Amino acid sequence: MDVGHGWTSGCNAGWELMFLADAAELALTELIANVVRHVPDRRGQTLIFRLPRGEGVRVEVADSSPAVPLAITGDPLDDGGRGLVLVDAVTDAWGVVKQWDGSGKTVWFECLTPPEKGGSGFRTARPEPRP
Repeated sequence: MDVGHGWTSGCNAGWELMFLADAAELALTELIANVVRHVPDRRGQTLIFRLPRGEGVRVEVADSSPAVPLAITGDPLDDGGRGLVLVDAVTDAWGVVKQWDGSGKTVWFECLTPPEKGGSGFRTARPEPRP
């Protein structure tokens, strides 16, 4: 699955947010890897939003597992388990929203445009999924 191609062309072609692409691609790859590793049916839905006024991007990955992922540092020699620590390091904010009926969850992150590139100095990430 080529996650980067569609993302990169969207950021470059019309969104003019290419400076966020590397961090968002890395975080999205980690969230998709979590779905493949930990969700029994290995299926998820990915939504990518351009925030208003070019303030950044929001990415959401929804799946059918009610298990909430944890950001743990673990042992440096472990093969895995640091994906969400990485997501936390490269994004401005991330979180998990459980489905009201317990049928799954949405893991989201936002990469915000810094003020020096035209972003708001007052904008903060929103924890709830967008409609």
